[in-house]
Amino acid sequence: MKFPALLLLLLSVNVSAVTTETDSAKLWLERLSQSLRELNFTTSFVVVKNNQAEPYHWLHGIGDDNQELEIFARLNGPRRDVLRQGDIVSYIEPEQEPYSIISDDLRTPIPTIFRGNISNLEESYRFISVGRSRVLGRVAQLIRIVAKDNYRYSYWLWLDHKTGLMLKMAVLTRQGQLLEQIQFTHIEVSEQLSANLAQFQQSELPPVSKLNSNQPKQQLNWQVNWLPQGFNIVKSNQHSLSSYNKHGDKKVEFMLFSDGLTEVSVYVNPSAEKLRAPEYASDGATLVYNHIIQGIEIGIVGDIPIVTAKRIAESIGVANTTKANKPSNEQ
Repeated sequence: MKFPALLLLLLSVNVSAVTTETDSAKLWLERLSQSLRELNFTTSFVVVKNNQAEPYHWLHGIGDDNQELEIFARLNGPRRDVLRQGDIVSYIEPEQEPYSIISDDLRTPIPTIFRGNISNLEESYRFISVGRSRVLGRVAQLIRIVAKDNYRYSYWLWLDHKTGLMLKMAVLTRQGQLLEQIQFTHIEVSEQLSANLAQFQQSELPPVSKLNSNQPKQQLNWQVNWLPQGFNIVKSNQHSLSSYNKHGDKKVEFMLFSDGLTEVSVYVNPSAEKLRAPEYASDGATLVYNHIIQGIEIGIVGDIPIVTAKRIAESIGVANTTKANKPSNEQ
């Protein structure tokens, strides 16, 4: 009679340990979120994938009236900067006029959710606190954000014990294969706003773009009928496909989905071909997938495994006007 009681005790200890581990990891992620929003810091990092390293410079600070200021600058190749003053985000890109938008989302290598509500990820990921290591000469806490299914990747974060800021991030498959990583090469935290951000604070950003601001939501002809659990639609639209413009007014439909950490873009447009076998290419964690089914060309781009892209593509069908863009999340 003692054996079942002992087994029950061991199980309860195991559950308690897992719960404690999860709570500890979540506290670390919440500290990261707070640090990214409240600290004055200057950092440099490289995005490493396919045996290539892309360097960036990143500045963040709190200016007058507690307004957040931020600069992301890509250091190699054509200039590509992201600037932020509060909720105004500006983009400076090659062969395009600088523009601004009202947004809390920055298109950078650092996932926006890390400065937001980490709890939004709990539906799709588990948080695990692993242990300490050493990164950039600093004591770091390793936190794993582990996918709950086979349809997305997992993320490992090394967080600075002193400041809570990120020192390293890795994207891995469920089997543990490293796809890409971000390695910080310099980090400096200060009490005062940096000279660069102080000067940037006085700068006037490009005008806020008003495109699509007053346009009614377009009814799409196609919809995605399956997505992994936790993915929801962020936006959708329909626009002319330039390659067809000479011969008609055929359009491409665009849908963007996110689980909070990962985004998936879906493009659908008519094709002269009836069928083409799937084609795909990977750039680190990012998959580009193309498939023609029954005269419809489907393109999918996102940091997802090929099994996910294939299942999304095969689920696309004619839009149900009473249930448009509300895909099933069944596994």
